[in-house]
Amino acid sequence: MIKKVKFLAKEAVLRARYIMDKDCIFCKIVAGEVKTKLLWESDMVLAIADVNPIADVHILIIPKRHIASVLTIKEDDGKELVEMYNAAAQLVEERKLSGFRLVFNGGKLQHVPHLHMHLTDGGKVDWKKL
Repeated sequence: MIKKVKFLAKEAVLRARYIMDKDCIFCKIVAGEVKTKLLWESDMVLAIADVNPIADVHILIIPKRHIASVLTIKEDDGKELVEMYNAAAQLVEERKLSGFRLVFNGGKLQHVPHLHMHLTDGGKVDWKKL
């Protein structure tokens, strides 16, 4: 029984690594290979501060499972998308944001090939940086 549990645990780790893109910075953050301060986390999603903020508040909401872009979203990705919006709602409420934007970039405007939502609030937004 113990051997079977150990095997299943090892298999789960291997499968998790397989579904993540080895060169994706967000997958590395999810795997703990790149350290960052988590602002919010659930089983499917995490939120971090953007390292190049375009507004007073700039948070990235990222699914833990690698989804390449808005153009590759499938029906099976629905739970992650709902969880991303739930994360945004909780972050907006926690931070008492009075006005905010939720933005997805795609194509050549998407700098990291891993689906992510930008939550921004406050002051002027420097869209050229996004």
